[in-house]
Amino acid sequence: MLTINLDEKEVKKIYLEEIKKHLDKMETETLFWDTTDLIKQTRLSWGTIQKEFLYDPRFPKAKLGRKWLFPAEKAKEFLLIWLEEKRY
Repeated sequence: MLTINLDEKEVKKIYLEEIKKHLDKMETETLFWDTTDLIKQTRLSWGTIQKEFLYDPRFPKAKLGRKWLFPAEKAKEFLLIWLEEKRY
């Protein structure tokens, strides 16, 4: 006879770690954000984004027809710098 005992807290911890790894992987797999993604990631309105940093020459962007695309990793880097500059 085989008996298996599981520590529920440990199982939950492992489960949550694996979910976090998966979500992190999904996030890094996103090559470009569109305007909806940018709004979601920054929690700012499109009007605020346009007013505050969209036209900053340092902000990475490309407009294809009527659609804006933003390289996800470079946009994140810029946004962290931009926010730090806003603090002072």
